Amino acid sequence: MKLHCLGTAGYHPSEARHTACFFLPEPGIAFDAGSSLFRLHGLIATESISVLLSHTHLDHVMGLTFFWDLLGGNTPLKRIHIYAQREKIDAIREHLFHSSLFPVIPPFEWHVLEDLGPRFELGGAKCSWFPLEHPGGAVGYRLDFPGVSLAYVTDTTCEDDSEYWRNLQGVDWLVHECNFTDQEKKMARHTGHSWPTEVVAQAAKHGVERLILTHFNPMVSHPDPVGLREVLQKRRLENTPEQAPRLIELARDNMAFELI
Repeated sequence: MKLHCLGTAGYHPSEARHTACFFLPEPGIAFDAGSSLFRLHGLIATESISVLLSHTHLDHVMGLTFFWDLLGGNTPLKRIHIYAQREKIDAIREHLFHSSLFPVIPPFEWHVLEDLGPRFELGGAKCSWFPLEHPGGAVGYRLDFPGVSLAYVTDTTCEDDSEYWRNLQGVDWLVHECNFTDQEKKMARHTGHSWPTEVVAQAAKHGVERLILTHFNPMVSHPDPVGLREVLQKRRLENTPEQAPRLIELARDNMAFELI
């Protein structure tokens, strides 16, 4: 089972990165629907796709308007399921698909997370969702497939006492946002985002096996946009007791990981 990193930027696209969308072709599950959603074309292998939305800031939902190009034609896609909190679904339908903005809404099937409960079956996995601290509110997801688990956490501030980490204990793969550097910690907290030292520390503390960082500042073109190399070097020099995840990667657009 492969995980495709279609978009790894936050806020807006850049020459190198589009905004958030991660895709599992085999079960037909996507996390978020940012500007990179157009890259689903050529990867779709199922008649239905389920999109798990973290929240409704534009960098995570603008791609919902792209689905007309993916229906029919050269893809097998026939049904599109959208999962989100009730308030977020209402916002999408009322504002993103307002008649003055985008009047022809694709034939979505809407699924309200609150109605499904904290855990439900999806694409052969047990899916759980949990709240995240972020302006306007957001949620994270964990998928437990037979043999492998994957979690997606974006747009939140990672702190030592963040409650969402209890949902991530021992997860095999964690995709976690890291919009700012350690030096930009104040801005990260102000805007509801994270920095690498704390994310790596909490991943180690909670037994995460593999960590993929994403949601980077689109204005930073450096291949290490958050200074991860220095963070890991500092941990080694300090002989930090918790063992870091055995794999820590900076996601790039069009990168793919073999999960199992």
